[in-house]
Amino acid sequence: MASRKRSKYIFITGGVVSSLGKGITAASIGLLLKERGLSVTIMKLDPYINVDPGTMNPFQHGEVYVTEDGSETDLDLGHYERFIDTNMSRKNNATTGQIYDAVIRNEREGVYLGATVQVIPHITQEIKNRILQVSNSQDPFDVVIVEVGGTVGDIESLPFLEAIRQFCLQYGPHNAIVIHVTLVPYIHTAGEAKTKPTQHSVKALREIGIQPDILICRTEGPLTRSAREKIALFCNVAPRDVKEALDVDLVYKVPLNLEKDGLGDNITSKLRIKAQKPDLSEWKNLVTKIQHPKYVVPIAICGKYVQLKDAYKSIIESFVHAGAPNDAKVDLRWVEAEDIERDGAAKHLQNISGLLIPGGFGERGIEGKVMAVEYVRTQRIPYFGICLGLQCAVIEFARNVCGLKNANSKEFSPRCRNPVIDLMEEQKRIRKKGGTMRLGSYPCFLKTGTLAHKTYGKDAVTERHRHRYEVNNAYRNILSKNGLVMSGIWPEGDLVEIIELPDHPWFMAVQFHPELKSRFTAPHPIFKEFVAAAIRQMHPVPQEKVQEPAVV
Repeated sequence: MASRKRSKYIFITGGVVSSLGKGITAASIGLLLKERGLSVTIMKLDPYINVDPGTMNPFQHGEVYVTEDGSETDLDLGHYERFIDTNMSRKNNATTGQIYDAVIRNEREGVYLGATVQVIPHITQEIKNRILQVSNSQDPFDVVIVEVGGTVGDIESLPFLEAIRQFCLQYGPHNAIVIHVTLVPYIHTAGEAKTKPTQHSVKALREIGIQPDILICRTEGPLTRSAREKIALFCNVAPRDVKEALDVDLVYKVPLNLEKDGLGDNITSKLRIKAQKPDLSEWKNLVTKIQHPKYVVPIAICGKYVQLKDAYKSIIESFVHAGAPNDAKVDLRWVEAEDIERDGAAKHLQNISGLLIPGGFGERGIEGKVMAVEYVRTQRIPYFGICLGLQCAVIEFARNVCGLKNANSKEFSPRCRNPVIDLMEEQKRIRKKGGTMRLGSYPCFLKTGTLAHKTYGKDAVTERHRHRYEVNNAYRNILSKNGLVMSGIWPEGDLVEIIELPDHPWFMAVQFHPELKSRFTAPHPIFKEFVAAAIRQMHPVPQEKVQEPAVV
């Protein structure tokens, strides 16, 4: 009987400062290994005590990324999916809250047979169990990459680092390696890069008992040979194991730079993996295309969290993806919804070729978003609404076209006379906030002959959701009579998933989150066609020459 394949493990830690790009590094390594013919998955360990980021304010944590199976996870899982084009699941994200919750439930059930429950061995064992769960399947992955959130030296991450130390000891040097992402700052007044922060970061990691195998040094300029040798000497690694991660203007350049520096071959050598030569030609061609666009198209995003762009990370990346097939760079114009409430839409939405209103929660800025929808509808500017963006479009249409002047959502006005947006029936019985929205992938059936059907080129699709409120079915008849087309429906619950206006140059809004399924090598069709419509807004052509939306 053939022996069962055993996964190899790569642990990625960070030092000196946060936001060094560990998630992009993990995703880039995943791509380099996948292009070598290896099966790869990536996991994120988050030190915060929240069970998941679902109840956290976007200003605190940024975007909540939702997986196919309905798990609310860290935004880094979006990087993983976009780079390696592989769906993550709830197994790919573990938080301190989840770990402690599992251990406490085990203790209550008597699993530990009366033992005193401690960080070591019980918490660290649960962490190791979560790591193993990712690879324990009928066909285990060749490589499991595990990113540890936070920075070496943080109290919160100590149990995770201790678990990694134990894991590497148990599995051996050729089955588990540690890659440490660190900072080599350039001091302009001194005119040189400084290696001391990296030295101290590695020292802190070694004091925990972990010797990194490879260092990836974030730097704004190339590392000199002498700098690499100095880092290698003080950090107890070979000079070839010191890699540079140059600052870039496009994150999709990162894997190309790391491959050029020999990282992929270095990793497979250390893990003793035989792999094929990578083919990154498609990736390189896309990077080149994005950096040399024919058009620069201005599209506004009217949101509630625009001060923190990470709150819309997947949307930003989806526009990058959609730009390539359209030979365009999308120039995003960030508009605060409350500014429109104060100044009017015309002042903030002049000279744009398209408007996107993304998801969000709460009453703040809603009237500004409704005013923005009215402006682009009447000015015949392409519009794309996502989640709350669909709900605002329905409210605006109900008020200004259907004549329901006090139309609103019960989320913002619980006693409104015409609640065209209402709480979903199954949500009315829910009291707990965490993990209780309509989450994950659901099917959507498309009406033949509509913009949605032409855009997808299919009769049915599946998309990911994160919401509690929906179009109130009691108002569908009056909305339809006045020209609003419900072009996408979830038949099981009879819920509206897509709306559009056929007498508009391009007007579509969706209840789901298409940005969560866009990939660098496979742009989401709605984003792709929205950008194409925005380009037509800039450069109008005779109607008979307008091509049908491309099928992706």
